[in-house]
Parts: sequence; structure tokens; C-alpha cells
Amino acid sequence: MFRSDQVNTLPLHRVVILQIAIIILFATIFLRLWYFQIYKGDVYARKAEANITRIQSLHAPRGLIRDRNGNILADNRPAYGLALIRENSAHIPTTLAQISSWTGISEDLLYSRLKKGKGKVQPFNPLLLVPNLTFKQLAYIEARIHNWPDLSIITRPLRTYPYGPPFSHVLGYVAQANEEELQANPRLALGDMIGKQGVEKSFEEILHGQKGRKHLQVNAQGRTLRSQVIARPEPGTNLDLSIDCSLQQLVWDSLEQHAGAVVVMEPITGQILALVSKPGYDNNLFVQGLSSRDWKKLLHDPSHPLQNRVIQSTYPPGSVFKLAVAGCALARSDITTSTSFYCPGYYRLGTGVFRCWRRQGHGKLAMSDAIARSCDVYFYNLGEQLGITRLSKFCRQVGFGRLTGIRLPNESSGLIPDKEWKLQHVGKAWQGGESVITAIGQGYTTSTPLQIARFISALVNGGHLLQPQLQNDDHPNIQGRLPLRDKDRQFLRQAMIQSVADRHGTARSLQLPQVTIGAKTGTAQVVRLTEKHEDKDTEEIPYKYRDHAWMAGFAQQGDRIYVTVVLVEHGGSGSSAAGPIVKDIFTHLFEE
Repeated sequence: MFRSDQVNTLPLHRVVILQIAIIILFATIFLRLWYFQIYKGDVYARKAEANITRIQSLHAPRGLIRDRNGNILADNRPAYGLALIRENSAHIPTTLAQISSWTGISEDLLYSRLKKGKGKVQPFNPLLLVPNLTFKQLAYIEARIHNWPDLSIITRPLRTYPYGPPFSHVLGYVAQANEEELQANPRLALGDMIGKQGVEKSFEEILHGQKGRKHLQVNAQGRTLRSQVIARPEPGTNLDLSIDCSLQQLVWDSLEQHAGAVVVMEPITGQILALVSKPGYDNNLFVQGLSSRDWKKLLHDPSHPLQNRVIQSTYPPGSVFKLAVAGCALARSDITTSTSFYCPGYYRLGTGVFRCWRRQGHGKLAMSDAIARSCDVYFYNLGEQLGITRLSKFCRQVGFGRLTGIRLPNESSGLIPDKEWKLQHVGKAWQGGESVITAIGQGYTTSTPLQIARFISALVNGGHLLQPQLQNDDHPNIQGRLPLRDKDRQFLRQAMIQSVADRHGTARSLQLPQVTIGAKTGTAQVVRLTEKHEDKDTEEIPYKYRDHAWMAGFAQQGDRIYVTVVLVEHGGSGSSAAGPIVKDIFTHLFEE
């Protein structure tokens, strides 16, 4: 039989070992609990909190852009986008395939956007993949998104331009920031819109608002249970332009089907009332997201609708340039306003013959009549006497060949050539005949319409070269003075008035009752015409060979004074092509 005294008891050392093991086990458990709950308690509390909370950015609306009368030129509207929360996604490729089937956006493009955004957006925050859903897409997705906890519909303000192409070049447009822009600015996230052209780009810092933040509480599936705004978005600052909406539209309509550039400026303040480049483009297309096909179509359009002709395109200034040449001549002591030359219809220099636009000639003319009738031979004489060195120096002093400083991107400086320039860029020495044609605004000389507007403004405002201004509350910024005596400046101003008032003046069609108007026409040769085209009417010459048509002028009634410059590409005669547009502008301004 089994007896209790036969039970073997454990040895004492084994009991001790067992007790020590139990103590070590409980000590380890205690230490781990202390480590996780006390020493690392805050860290894991934050992680636990992060599993049930999200911080979401709230997009701020851009500042409104208005004209000088308060008309809204750039507004905001609500838009809806589709974003991915990577942390909630069981299988990202499946989600991207579903987004592609809903929206028609290729999976490759979605993968590309995902790759760009990974470094800028944390896994638990929404990463915008589709920035602009149509209302049809929105309704369809919203009815099905409950099955996709890794997707979120976000609302944000989107730019809209109610007036479209007439304002495209002055306003520019906004579009999604590219990879380079995202890396350069840590405040930007994938899908953020920034200014790319026009005042949208130049005034980006004040137009772009400050994002807000929203606190979200989510469940284990990532669905939002409650939300709270912890920082409201701050809208961008509104921008009031000096542009006059009704005048801008009138100028656009007056150009009709022609390509060209028009600028209207207040010569006393430097403020721009109209800045039109035609053809333009619909800046709303860039906001919605332009396809690569449509972008290439715009980029390679032979009419260059993306080019702001007022500040970026440079043209031979033609006879408008004669005002600067006359000013340069008057700065010399041996040439005066009464200096005369005889025009037989041509000018000989060595073996070269340079024709006047009036084949039968103008006869003997003093400077005032030469400006009013735009006699080429008179200025051929001045060009030879002045020489290119003196002429180029003076023209740079009056603003040509230099940026105007207007707050728009990609302004061109134009070109005032000289001997050094030709030797460096052409590899040949300067010829005397080149000084002759430079004096009528031809040859290598080029200018933007805005440079001419600044120069004409200086002739009528007391000699001040002003920075062209686009903000309605900007004060005049004097960049320099014309190197002319006041009596010579007044003479040039009066010669422009004579061009309108004289029955032989080339701008006589501009006359308006009770308004003082002065102007200078210009016809800029694009190519030297062959004999078969020389005597033909403009309409009979192939379009690409036709001359550019210029007219620069001012109009004054009491204290109100305006300067306008019109350039019609391949328009032919300045008086016939550009003149009616100038008259439409002055009529509109003074009828109001």
C-alpha cells in the first residue's frame, strides 16, 4: 500500500531556484510595465492617440483680384478632390485601380502623383490624387466611398476667371505646384495651387492664404467619428488692380481678329488702365488641369496665344522711334527745331538708296513738319549726322533697351544696337547705312509696346520716366528723367499734336471735339519686300510679309490725360490699322 511517509519531498535547492525564477518573472513583468506605462508612457500615449486622431489641412481661399472699380476679375468657387490615406489602405494598387475606373485617370498618372506626394504627406494624412472632381463623378463616388476607408473626399476653394481670354495675360493663372516648386517651398503640399503667370505669379505671396487645421477622431476602420476646427484658414489678401474692366474689354473687341498688343497708361501716375495681348487663352483651363495634348496644342499654336505681346514680344518700333531720334538731335547744340532737310523721295548714302514712304517726296521740311508727316528722308539725315554711338546712348537713357520694371514675369528688354553689340553678336563691323535705318526704327532695333508707352508718358508728364504700375493704390515711382530741356520736350509734344491737327498729319483721323490729342504713327517693316510686292495694297501681300502697324498717342481734357500704344501685327499702315483702335479708346475714355 501507498504510505504518506513514502512521498519524496523536493530538495531545498530546487525550491529556492523555483522561487527565484518566479521573482525574476514578476520583476520582469513589473519592469516592462514600468517601462511602457511610466518611462515611455507619453510616447505610446501619443501613438495610441494618433491611431484614433488625424490632423487635416484646410485650404485657404486665394485673395480676390478686382479692377479699379471693384469688378471681380479672379474669384474662388468650391471644388472637390479625392485623396488617399495610405495608412488605412489594405492594398494601394487595388485602390488606385478603383480610382482610375471612377475618374478615367490612368493608373500610371495616379502612381506618379502618389510617388510625388509621399515625401510631403504623412501616411495618416490625406494625399490628394484627383484635384478636381466633376459633380457627376462626385455624386457617383460619394455613394460608394463607404466601402473604401482609405479614400476621402476633400473640399477646397478653386480659382475661377469670369472674363476669360481678354484678361488672360494680365491676370495669368494658377495651377498645381510642380515637383521643383514643392521642394522649394515647404509650406506647399501635393495638389496645392500657386500662381504661374501674370499677377497671379507676381503677387503670389499676398494672394496665397494660410492653411487651417482640423482635428478628426476616427475608429479602427479609419472612418471619421467627429471633427473640430482647431485653426481656421486665413484667406489671401485681396488685390485691387489699376485695370479698367470695361476698357480692357473694349480694347479686346476693337482688335477684332487681329493679333496685336495694346496698353493704356496714366502718364502722371504710371498706372496701367488696360493691357491687352491678342490672341489670348482661357486661363480657367489651367485651373481645371490641362491635358498634355491641350498644352502642346497651345504651346505650338503659330499665333502664340501664350505670349504676352505687350511686355514679352519685341518689334521694330518703326516711325514711332523718330520721336526719340528727334530728341537725341535736339540734345546737340548744332541741330535745332528749325533745322531743315529736303526730301526728294529718297536718300543716297554711298552706293545705297534709301526711300521715303512717300515716293514723290515731301520737299523741304523743318523738324516739326517732318515728325507730323513722318518723313523718312529727314530722319535718314539725322541718323547719319548723329551716328550710332550717340543715338544708342540717348535711346537707352530714355528707356529703350531696358526693362520697365512692371510687376509681371518674363518682361523683355528689347534691343538698342551699337558697334560693340554688332561685332559681338553678328561678327561684323557697323555700317553707315545701319545708322540711317536705325533712325527710322528699323534694322536691329526692337522695342516692346510698354517701353514706348513709358517714353510717350515721359514726353507729356514733365519728363519723368515712371515704372508702370498695376496696383490701384501704388504711388508713382520715378525711375529717371528724359535728358531733354523742357522746351525741347514741349516741342516734341506739340509735334505729336500737329500730327493730329494738321491736314497733312499722319494721325489726323484721331480728332475729337474738345480733346487735345497728339500721336505718332509707325509702319515697321518685317522683311524687305521684293519688287512684285512693293507697290501692292496690304491685303494683296502675304500675311507674314505685311508690315506691323503702330500708333502711339496721348489725349488730354483738363486734368485727365491718357497715353495709349497700339501694335497690330502685320496690319500694314499705322494710321489705317492701329488708328481706329486708338480712337475707340480715347472716345470711350472721354465719353465716360
